[in-house]
Amino acid sequence: MKKISLLGATGSIGWQTYDILKEQRDAFQLVAFSSGKNLEKTREMIETLKPELVSVQLEEDALTLAKEFPNIQFTFGAKGLVEVATHPDSTVLVNAVLGSVGLESTLAAIRMGKTIAIANKETLVTAGHLVMAEAKKYKVAILPVDSEHSAIFQSMNGENPKNIERLIITASGGSFRDKTREQLKHVTVADALNHPNWSMGAKITIDSATMMNKGLEVIEAHVLFDMPYDKIDVLLHRESIIHSLVEYHDTSVIAQLGTPDMRVPIQYALSYPDRIPLQNGQRLNLAQIGQLHFQEMDFERYPALRLAYEAGRMGGTILTAMNAANEAAVAAFLQGKITFLEIDETIERVMQAHQNIAVPDLQTILHVDSETRKIVLDMVK
Repeated sequence: MKKISLLGATGSIGWQTYDILKEQRDAFQLVAFSSGKNLEKTREMIETLKPELVSVQLEEDALTLAKEFPNIQFTFGAKGLVEVATHPDSTVLVNAVLGSVGLESTLAAIRMGKTIAIANKETLVTAGHLVMAEAKKYKVAILPVDSEHSAIFQSMNGENPKNIERLIITASGGSFRDKTREQLKHVTVADALNHPNWSMGAKITIDSATMMNKGLEVIEAHVLFDMPYDKIDVLLHRESIIHSLVEYHDTSVIAQLGTPDMRVPIQYALSYPDRIPLQNGQRLNLAQIGQLHFQEMDFERYPALRLAYEAGRMGGTILTAMNAANEAAVAAFLQGKITFLEIDETIERVMQAHQNIAVPDLQTILHVDSETRKIVLDMVK
């Protein structure tokens, strides 16, 4: 039985991980988890899976829960994330928190020798060089949870990486894939949150609509698979059935297919190198689907993707600045402070003004992240 620590338990990926853990109790045991402010979901997870340690965002919530569940240890805040990530009994950390807050706890877990199942793009985008160097030093496996990177990982199984010609990451196109830039001027938050294929959290759904989500995935693929940016392509694929492809030197292309269900890559990361049956999973019926559609990516239509490639090729702190600007701009859009198109514009302005540091350490990354958020807050007032 694998013992699991879970960061971001009440978010979209975290909650789907919980769904797997409660269905697969013979395979996995949840020993520690972190949640934000959603006490209702936190209580449900505690009652169902009875972990040893729980971390919440606020100290007062930790005190409240400690009275209700006296046999469980509670902690809170940033130190709580690290305590959950490094719980002595866990062997696998699932990092499903949103944003760059998962960075320090991930590094701490790596240094404890824990396998990392990573659904947190921002950790690899902002500090991929640090994460992969530590993983190599401590001989720790970094297993992708994102459907696209899981697909690439599965399509590379048993293959020699030197034979790879390119990685092809598929993109649904998001909520506004049929709209022009002109038509996007007056779209609402509700419009943007209506994703055609996937059930995801608000931030990721907006990132999917701008295509920054795919830009972050390109950077993540570069970090995880040590692949040059010129060998990573993005392909528009409306149905989200082919999750990604790997092309080899001999022109062979290996892809991973399946219905759009995030529980599949989550469970694969947990069970790897084995596979176990997915409870209540929908099987792929290609005859029923009939047709699959593909389209070349338009960088003018999706400037966020262009910006991500530019930042990736530069490397350094501009990756942190881009990511922090995106997170802050998306939050401002969700709060009604800026328009949808101003998300891209805000990110580009931040990147143009940024003084890049080529090989940043952890403290520099955290400083740039904090300062960039302040800059964006001033811009959107």
